[in-house]
Amino acid sequence: MSLLAEDTPVADLGLRWKPGFSTLGPAFFTELRPTPLPDPYWVGHSDAVARELGLPPGWREADTTLAALTGSLPVAGTRPFATVYSGHQFGVWAGQLGDGRAILLGETEGGLEVQLKGAGRTPYSRGGDGRAVLRSSIREFLCSEAMHGLGIPTTRALCVTGSDARVRREELESAAVVTRVAPSFIRFGHFEHFAANQREDELCALADYVIDRYYPECRATARFNGNAYAAFLEAVSERTAALLAQWQAVGFCHGVMNTDNMSILGLTIDYGPFQFLDGFDPRHICNHSDTQGRYAFNQQPNVAYWNLFCLAQALLPLIGDQEIAVAALESYKTVFPNAFEDRMRAKLGLTTPAEGDRALIEGVLKLMAAEKVDHTIFWRRLSNHMADGNVEPVRDLFLDRAGFDAWMLSFSERHAQSQRAEAAKLMLQSNPKFVLRNHLGQQAIEASQQKDHAGVATLLTLLQTPCEEHPGADDYAGFPPDWASTIEISCSS
Repeated sequence: MSLLAEDTPVADLGLRWKPGFSTLGPAFFTELRPTPLPDPYWVGHSDAVARELGLPPGWREADTTLAALTGSLPVAGTRPFATVYSGHQFGVWAGQLGDGRAILLGETEGGLEVQLKGAGRTPYSRGGDGRAVLRSSIREFLCSEAMHGLGIPTTRALCVTGSDARVRREELESAAVVTRVAPSFIRFGHFEHFAANQREDELCALADYVIDRYYPECRATARFNGNAYAAFLEAVSERTAALLAQWQAVGFCHGVMNTDNMSILGLTIDYGPFQFLDGFDPRHICNHSDTQGRYAFNQQPNVAYWNLFCLAQALLPLIGDQEIAVAALESYKTVFPNAFEDRMRAKLGLTTPAEGDRALIEGVLKLMAAEKVDHTIFWRRLSNHMADGNVEPVRDLFLDRAGFDAWMLSFSERHAQSQRAEAAKLMLQSNPKFVLRNHLGQQAIEASQQKDHAGVATLLTLLQTPCEEHPGADDYAGFPPDWASTIEISCSS
């Protein structure tokens, strides 16, 4: 039964919708409409995501579109709902969670789910107001598209819409909605929910749905004596390992790797207290709420494996054998380090592996960590050195000149037989000039709070193609100001 009266006005976004997650049935979600926000306005939008969705030209021009993507007007052809899941938060079982402020509009015929984050209370809000604030919405919008620009699997963001409605966090802030897009928003926590509640029928239905939609090769596998659920666990493990290798190589801290924030498709999801490293500090904690350092930068690969072990426990009733479930996780221990070394070789301009590469990688990371050398600037300057032969800008980053010179000698010897131009091309494609540093995001947020959204648009342009030079934008690629270190990002958003 529709939640809408027959005469309710709706917005037609020009998209065709199909049943997707909703085919699983009401045990998995609650149908509800978003809660309207007054007087919405555009903050930022991604034309690239609009094209991927298949939105028609001029899609933003209709007032009904702005209202619909702020949750104030129903979207034709959709039956919105919020999903239920559970999870471990900071290593502790938190019980039932769910979409507390995210409402899924539905799935397009092209196979992409569209979700409004900040669209109001749901049955899973746990006392919260169901809203998102402008600052966190801008950060998620920009970082989603920045990660895509870096080639890292991620949910995407179509737009941010704002409102002068006020919500309280540590202080009163402006409300906003970010429209998120992904093939699926299913998390490890969805499986944990039904396993913890001993609802094996629903657990099986969910696993079958995900395997058939996103991992069909697991049905035909000879691995684990044809056990499709174990093959599925292994495939998720390997996707997650590859994702973590990309995070570590680019210096990305997620900040809150709870099991309910882990994508079953190996996507980066739920951008909260994230940060791209400024100075390279392996023990850096980007989440002010993480007082124990559980999600420090150098802990992320181990935490991902811990989360996968929780997923394995949830799938155990379907896999049927604990030894098989553990075996399905085993490849993480080889996929992650191999993928990480591959990423680091590319950053070093190396196309083939050779003995001594691991020592070369570990050596430069140790040098950088000792002096907290700026991560992004170092790798970009090293790339430029390979292109123009000038090593001094790289050397100037280190006080330990002798240590750097010794490493640089090893690096040069490794490249003795390389085609310098090809190595430089690879390095410039692998080491971004622009990342979403906290201070850049903060400056764009503060301007947007005054209704000046030009900074959001500028950052989006740079971050969508972060390895290009973008002449005239060097200020966005420089060292962070001193005040950047005082920015505190927490789970509050």
